[in-house]
Amino acid sequence: MVSVVVVLSLVSLIVVAPVAAASGHNTTARGIYGAFAVLCHQLPERSYFIDGHQFAVCARCTGVYGGFTLMLLLYPLIGSLKNTVTPPRSWLFLAAIPLAIDVGVNVAGFWQNTHTSRLLTGALLGGAAVFYVMPGIMSLAGRRREPRVTFTLASPERIAAAPSDYSRPERRIP
Repeated sequence: MVSVVVVLSLVSLIVVAPVAAASGHNTTARGIYGAFAVLCHQLPERSYFIDGHQFAVCARCTGVYGGFTLMLLLYPLIGSLKNTVTPPRSWLFLAAIPLAIDVGVNVAGFWQNTHTSRLLTGALLGGAAVFYVMPGIMSLAGRRREPRVTFTLASPERIAAAPSDYSRPERRIP
């Protein structure tokens, strides 16, 4: 449940940024755009817009985050939350192939990709990523903490009876 709240809060900022900018809350919008700039190139020609203001991330990143969020919401319906086993990594690479093709054919000049192709290929990869992230989170959440080690001091009689190294100068700590 905590994962869903955190992810929904973060993903909602993608849309909050242009809404804040359109509403005149420029400081808030700049802060959100700045935070997402670390993760995304934010090219205007590759982004969706609301009221003349672009999303905080490009269409592909919107797809990745949106696909992750949607699959996170559906995750309990698809599999057990107690399952901490991830699928083979090859499935994640297979989910990335359409995105790689979309990028590759665009770079090679064979085809001009669109906002829709970027969104859908990103959503596929983001949705697949949930099946690798959630088992890790569930594994961490299910770990039992080891009992804390406690130290007890020996009795004063035992401490007094312990041998002393004061009789051997070579073993003294300077």
